[in-house]
Amino acid sequence: MLRLHQLTKKVWKMSASLKTYFDSDTNNATHIVWDSENRKCAIIDSVLNFDLAAGSTSATAVDQLVAFVEEEGLNVEWILETHIHADHLTAAAYLKDKLGGRTGIGAGVVDVQKTFKKIYGLGDDFVADGAQFDHLFADGEEFQVGALSATILHTLGHTPACATYVIADMAFSGDTFFMPDSGTARCDFPGGSAAQLYNSLEKILALPPETRLFLNHDYGCGGSRDCCWETTVAGQRDKNIHVGGGTTAEEFIAMREERDAMLSMPRLVLPAIQVNMRAGELPPPDADGNRFLKIPLNAF
Repeated sequence: MLRLHQLTKKVWKMSASLKTYFDSDTNNATHIVWDSENRKCAIIDSVLNFDLAAGSTSATAVDQLVAFVEEEGLNVEWILETHIHADHLTAAAYLKDKLGGRTGIGAGVVDVQKTFKKIYGLGDDFVADGAQFDHLFADGEEFQVGALSATILHTLGHTPACATYVIADMAFSGDTFFMPDSGTARCDFPGGSAAQLYNSLEKILALPPETRLFLNHDYGCGGSRDCCWETTVAGQRDKNIHVGGGTTAEEFIAMREERDAMLSMPRLVLPAIQVNMRAGELPPPDADGNRFLKIPLNAF
């Protein structure tokens, strides 16, 4: 942990810029982080709009990102996912086609693919080896965004593929943390674990306290405030309602499992996962060129 702390302190001296887009339909924050000197960037957790009733996709949200990247003269190096999302479809494939770059995700995506290949009854055409993504990151792996040094931490518990990207003075933790007044991620999806999540939260909280922590989702704490997506490690450590102030592992696991038992499934979970585990590619077309999503019955 000391090595990561020292690495984070070192990269804070570099010149990093950030732009966030918030999609109100999915309550998803997409982050663009770039090296201000050479204009190379990473896009984290993008959204492809999906009309569930019509079964139609659109690029309303992601086209705003494309326009910004082009206007700013940014060069996309990475299109990153913090996990296989259950509440929105990723626009990773769309972004790669429009702007280039490499797709990346934590190596645990293979476990997610193996689980959901069975749930969706996918045939031999779908190979659960993570090759749909350009790169699978190992825990602690270091990489670059332009001249910015970056490190990935596997932060499992919400899903087996969850990861946090530490870039300059920022950490992008996906759904692992919510804002301090909203707590932490659910752990009841296949492969989830409240015990693993507690360890992952502690891993993030071991970063320097001033680290800026950027989240994937916010719901305005039930409408009591505006939506937010930025906090700090210190803020989470002191004030998070689920894990702040010295909550023990036993207390957290009991709370999380009791709470998860009362939650309903996300509205887009069934279409989202089968697209997201393909790195944003839609299912392959049939002989007539039509594409179909599967809806497994009584799977959850």
